[in-house]
Amino acid sequence: MHALLIALAITAVVYALFVCVLLVVGRRTAAKELALLLPNLILLFKGLARDPRVPRGSKLLLVFGALWFASPIDLIPEFIPVLGPLDDAVVAALILRHLIRSAGAEVVAAHWRGEPGTLDRLLRLSNEHPQDEPASLP
Repeated sequence: MHALLIALAITAVVYALFVCVLLVVGRRTAAKELALLLPNLILLFKGLARDPRVPRGSKLLLVFGALWFASPIDLIPEFIPVLGPLDDAVVAALILRHLIRSAGAEVVAAHWRGEPGTLDRLLRLSNEHPQDEPASLP
C-alpha cells in the first residue's frame, strides 16, 4: 500500500510539472486542458455510470476506465513528455467511442464538464468525428 501511495504521488508531481512546462513555454490552453483532462474524465465517467440511458455493458467499461486512470501502472510511464498521458487518452477515447455508439453523443455531451474542444479532440482521436468536420456536440 505504501508503494502505491508513493507511485501515485510521483505520478501527480510529474503530471503537475508537465503542466507547468506547458505554461512556461506559452501553451496556456494546452496546459489547462491537460490539467483538467483527468478530473473531467472522472466526472464524465461518474455521470455516465449513473445515467439510465447508458447500457449495463457500457457501464462496466466505465468502471474499467476509472480503474485504468486511477492505476499508477501505465503502458507508457507518465514521466515521458507528451507520450506519458497518451495511453490514458487512448483508453478514454475508445471508451467514449463505444459510449457514443451505444448511448449516443448527446448523452456523452450532457455529462461533459470541460471545454467542448477537449471532448472534440478526444472524439477525433477515437475517429468519431472526421478531421475536417467540426463536432456537433454542444
